[in-house]
Amino acid sequence: MSFFERYEFFKFERRGKVLNIILNNPDKLNAFSEEGHRELSRVFFDVAEDLDSEIIVVTGAGRAFTAGGDLEYMQKLRDNPELMHRTIREAKRFVYTLLDCEKPVICKVNGDAIGLGTTLSFLADITFSTEDAKFGDPHNNVALIAGDGGSVIWPQLMGYARAKHYLFTGEVLKGKQAEDMGLIHKALPAAELDAAVDAYCDRLLAMPMQSVRWTKQVINIPLKQLAHSMMDAGMAYEHIAGQTDDHQEAINAFRERRKPVFTGK
Repeated sequence: MSFFERYEFFKFERRGKVLNIILNNPDKLNAFSEEGHRELSRVFFDVAEDLDSEIIVVTGAGRAFTAGGDLEYMQKLRDNPELMHRTIREAKRFVYTLLDCEKPVICKVNGDAIGLGTTLSFLADITFSTEDAKFGDPHNNVALIAGDGGSVIWPQLMGYARAKHYLFTGEVLKGKQAEDMGLIHKALPAAELDAAVDAYCDRLLAMPMQSVRWTKQVINIPLKQLAHSMMDAGMAYEHIAGQTDDHQEAINAFRERRKPVFTGK
């Protein structure tokens, strides 16, 4: 059985030696459900072993890249500590396997990439987006912390002073701003996105791919060291934050379409 058949949240398409991973829950803006998060934790391990591809492209179905975490999944994590323990393992595995994957991973951000979507976009090797796509990490807005990789990668790309502001406040950046700050490779009009990513993939495929892979492996050594030194603490704090009254208030407020009232408890 092909590994493709084990996935529900993701679908896969090939263009020669390019394997497209498509986040495929457009009715919910590709928000990560419990199953989607589980699949994310293993997809980069599986595609790294795919003998028919040299480059991985990640994109979203519909009008969003991903809206981040699914609301009902957040509630389940709060109510079920055993599920949260598994999710912590999955979050670490996602970051480690993405950084370990020798193949170039290119994100094609076709719409908003929020929370985990921003982490995925910034940890990828090369990211293209539409000019209007929004990036942001709103963990603090729901009384959590950016423990699932955001606190690892944001400061490396934009410096600590700016990263602290954006991770504290959850303020969003549009694609062009992200490009100007060095967070992504390029922002383009939506009509030009597909062609630009295809052309970039073809440019890489014309190169000696083994040396491209090894270059990635060397560049990622300090990122992997940093991730391994931070992820346990980050996810532990996120677990603690998920049990606070403020986090439940954020979930309730989102359901009731109102602003949350936080008490620091």
